[in-house]
Amino acid sequence: MILIADSGSTKTDWCLLGERRYRKDIATKGLNPFQLTGEELGYELATALIPQLPVVELEEVYFYGAGCIYDKVAVMQRVLHSQLRIVKHCEVNTDMLAVARGLCGHAPGIACIIGTGSNSCFYNGEEITKNVSSLGYILGDEGSGAVLGRLFISDLFKNQLGEELKQEFQEKYCMDVSKVIDKVYREPLPNRFLASFAPFILEHIGEPKVRQLVLDNFEAFFKRNVMQYDYQNYPVQICGSVGWFFRDVLHEAAEGLGIHIGQIEKSPMEGLVKFHYKD
Repeated sequence: MILIADSGSTKTDWCLLGERRYRKDIATKGLNPFQLTGEELGYELATALIPQLPVVELEEVYFYGAGCIYDKVAVMQRVLHSQLRIVKHCEVNTDMLAVARGLCGHAPGIACIIGTGSNSCFYNGEEITKNVSSLGYILGDEGSGAVLGRLFISDLFKNQLGEELKQEFQEKYCMDVSKVIDKVYREPLPNRFLASFAPFILEHIGEPKVRQLVLDNFEAFFKRNVMQYDYQNYPVQICGSVGWFFRDVLHEAAEGLGIHIGQIEKSPMEGLVKFHYKD
């Protein structure tokens, strides 16, 4: 049995693969070692993943996750080995490599994540050779759901989007300025909170100011990240829920900058299954 994980800041998609094309898909919360302690990561595996696994032993585990860089790789390795019985091989990589392998396979290209957070890289077909740091939703993360939410909330409560939209938002979420400030500045995981408004923004994409806000966010992502790679000679592959649901505006932003988009997928999992599993 092979277990593959694609973990973002919000959720983790797991795929268990076995003989004769056996497959089981499982979802748990996001397992980001920068946001959660080893104990919290282990608890989520023990209570949310393991009860759904039909086997005790796993031959190989491939975990791709947001935050799996530097010393956090070792943290995730220890947690996986403490909770799962892995017979042969356990590999922990970044979510960026998941997108590169999942969408590019063994071909070179530019791979991007546009979800709760954002990131990008140049992939030579085997490994990531260049990466413009995302810097997170405070210093960077252009294009992401977190930044989109931050820009939207700021414009909304700075009275840039009209009173009618502001009233509709407050009625739907029962949220005023003080509650927003509490959520962003005093409570954990403000990036998820800000990204949670992406569906509301999508519902109102027909509003010219809202559409322009989204377009500007994507243009900033391309200008400050993608255009630092050889974008004129390689396609740009994009993965993530925000990129998927706002793909019309994403295409518009790319075309305006002379950038060619290849695939836009919600998840890299199907590509990762092809990359790792040979039946």
